[in-house]
Amino acid sequence: MDILLQEVGYSYAQDTPFEKRALHDVSLHIPSGSYTAIIGHTGSGKSTVLQHLNALLQPTEGSVVIGDRKIQSGTKAKNLRDVRRQVGIVFQFPEQQLFDETVLKDIMFGPLNFGVPEEEASRRAHELVEQLGLPADVLDKSPFDLSGGQMRRVAIAGVLAMDPDVLVLDEPTAGLDPKGRREIMDLFHQLHIQKGLTTVLVTHSMEDAARYADRVAIMHNGRCVAAGEPRDIFTNDEQLADYRLEPPRTIQLQRKFEEKTGLLLDGISLTEETLAKNIALALLKERGSQ
Repeated sequence: MDILLQEVGYSYAQDTPFEKRALHDVSLHIPSGSYTAIIGHTGSGKSTVLQHLNALLQPTEGSVVIGDRKIQSGTKAKNLRDVRRQVGIVFQFPEQQLFDETVLKDIMFGPLNFGVPEEEASRRAHELVEQLGLPADVLDKSPFDLSGGQMRRVAIAGVLAMDPDVLVLDEPTAGLDPKGRREIMDLFHQLHIQKGLTTVLVTHSMEDAARYADRVAIMHNGRCVAAGEPRDIFTNDEQLADYRLEPPRTIQLQRKFEEKTGLLLDGISLTEETLAKNIALALLKERGSQ
């Protein structure tokens, strides 16, 4: 499902003494099937953009096109249930949204509210629990008796149970250790591929953006100031510096290696695996030429 922001502006508490401008003339295309990372510092407008992607917020200027639905500033959008089913959002610390007495009921809550038959909602819950690596008996437990990592997976299952076409991730690894972060991000990437999702990742992590995304957009002071492929965004040092961002650590390490050894690697290393492979190839070539 395509999403298109067209010259979107947004002000909180509009027409009051507390009005605060959050977005200015934001235009951004999120193609169907893409994995788009939105990066930028705190206060750059990332989370405000995120809330426009399923009409939790509606633009005070411009328009947002979600699939075949256009939400135009100055008009009150109605019947947004389909939009909010099609675009699922996993917020920071999603486990804080758990509330029901059992995991099964919690996961089924969203689909049932959107008119999914109980049998189908139950089938989805059982399938997702297995897919997310949770034991089957977790369904009968209270979500509040689970570990933090299990609670987060249950909350994610609740979003996925609505069978969205678009999955929006708002700093989904906040508070997790490095191993947990990698497991969750790998899980989302697998779901993106297996289900053919359009995925949007809002993140402070240049490493996650470089590893998983095929498109990157930079937000700065409420504006979308750049968008493109990760290798183009992350090798433009001047542009990154302008917006107080740094390249992923793998690119920084690649440059230090090339500077110290005088060996140039093949291509840009966006992941640790690619960096290790490129270094090994460069060393083999150097030995072969001696």
